[in-house]
Amino acid sequence: MKNNLFHLAFPVKDLEESRHFYGEVLGCEEGRSSECWIDFNLFGHQIVAHLAENAGNLHHNKVDADHVPVPHFGIVLPPDEFHAFAERLKSKGVEFVIEPKTRFAGEVGEQSTMFFLDPSGNALEFKAFADFSQVFAK
Repeated sequence: MKNNLFHLAFPVKDLEESRHFYGEVLGCEEGRSSECWIDFNLFGHQIVAHLAENAGNLHHNKVDADHVPVPHFGIVLPPDEFHAFAERLKSKGVEFVIEPKTRFAGEVGEQSTMFFLDPSGNALEFKAFADFSQVFAK
């Protein structure tokens, strides 16, 4: 696999709120910015918060007994980083939509997962696989 970086631009309602959440709460290094967008380094990937009126419009789909917010984005982390990140979020007072848990236990694709919202209502999911080869398993 190549060392490619993922890029995602997403809408936010307030740049200063987003700067605090992504910078201070999630620990993302800030990159370039303007009066209508901010670049962040999310675990080595470029995400860009763009000021927009349509932020936080979510739907939900049922996945393994949970109502998962859609759209959502995040990173697949190694298990130790996932658990450390979950503890960081808890210590910062982040409210989870879906608390850190194991999904598909004992099945193909077993994973740890957690969901939470940013201040604009954008859903984020972070997950971990004990066996990384299971990420795309059928």
